[in-house]
Amino acid sequence: MTRQPFLPIIVGTDINAYNMAISFHEEYKIRPILVGKGVLPFTNLSNIPRAIEYDKKLGEPDQFAKILISVAKKYEKEAEKLILIGTNDLYVRLIIENSAILRDYFVFNYIDETLMNDLQIKSNFYKLCEQYGIDIPTTVFYDCKTDSQFETEMMYPVIIKPSNGIEYSRHPFEGQAKVFKVENKEEVQQVIDMIKNSGYQEELIIQDYIPGDDTAMWDSVVYVNSKGETQLVSFAQVVLQEHTKTAIGNYTALISRYNEEVMTKLRGFLEAVGYRGYGNFDLKYDERDGKFKVFEVNIRQGRSSYYINAMGHNLARNFVEDLIYDIPKPCSYLKGDVLFSVVPKIVLKKFVYDEAVKKDIRRLILEKKIVNPLFYKQDKHFKRKIYMFIRQVNYYKKYKQNVW
Repeated sequence: MTRQPFLPIIVGTDINAYNMAISFHEEYKIRPILVGKGVLPFTNLSNIPRAIEYDKKLGEPDQFAKILISVAKKYEKEAEKLILIGTNDLYVRLIIENSAILRDYFVFNYIDETLMNDLQIKSNFYKLCEQYGIDIPTTVFYDCKTDSQFETEMMYPVIIKPSNGIEYSRHPFEGQAKVFKVENKEEVQQVIDMIKNSGYQEELIIQDYIPGDDTAMWDSVVYVNSKGETQLVSFAQVVLQEHTKTAIGNYTALISRYNEEVMTKLRGFLEAVGYRGYGNFDLKYDERDGKFKVFEVNIRQGRSSYYINAMGHNLARNFVEDLIYDIPKPCSYLKGDVLFSVVPKIVLKKFVYDEAVKKDIRRLILEKKIVNPLFYKQDKHFKRKIYMFIRQVNYYKKYKQNVW
């Protein structure tokens, strides 16, 4: 049997995993192998993955490498190389922490553990931003290991969120939200106490709330190849994000834009710190001083990063041309006119309030420049189509009932 040049092994079963799976399929007609701990309908009700290997212990640090090695041994005879791709923060962290042993079985492109901690632990990340001239919101940190009250004087409202999102998710509690927006010092202390009582002992970020609705949020996808050469930079304006407490910050619609100054600054930052792989920046435009302020960089592609496919730069192709074929490419600053959306058009029409953005939405829909990866035409699983229809109906209800 002739072995194919590569086989993707995608770790995760969520929307991000689905987007990566269809990226490989539409570019190479390859059906990837997925590895996950939980059955999620995005991928389980799909005929694009060739197989999904489930193991409930996948998220456990002492089991992760063992599980992936067993998957590698099962499929290693089918391809010259197995490309390993993580689709959430925990799985990428575990790939990086186990990279020494995993490199015997897979090829992948991620940063080292030291840089991961500098970027994922927000107090470290914001120091780097200040060092390299990246604008950030006014921010203070509260250490949950201390017994002291929060006394810092700040302008209100403020945002409270965990510095270590992975650790935060390990301590669920009633009322837990991804991000809290609070109006006064008393409310800050209430949120701090609630989080501390859950057992979370890392730092909390208490941050100036930048005014503006979802359309003030911005997104940038950057790919730096395994040699440290930046090969693409995108920029996009968020149209809508999720409005439920546990999902705030997940973008459901955005429009591609172009801002060479900001794109160059973000590229320069990643090159300066020695970055590798996909980086996905979250920013917000502050109309008070006219600056784009960075909240974080995800050390992977985001679940909305699929919009770069519609701009001619397939997410999977960047991995393959780098890790398999070693194709040198000049850096592309992506230009294009694309509306990415995983919500129905009625949601865009009803819950986007910025008039200029609404005008662009109407135009891009008329010009058929709208893309929704969750309705990939080659995915013909009947039950999935029913699930997606119900999900679209529920999206309308969610936006009607949840105001951020």
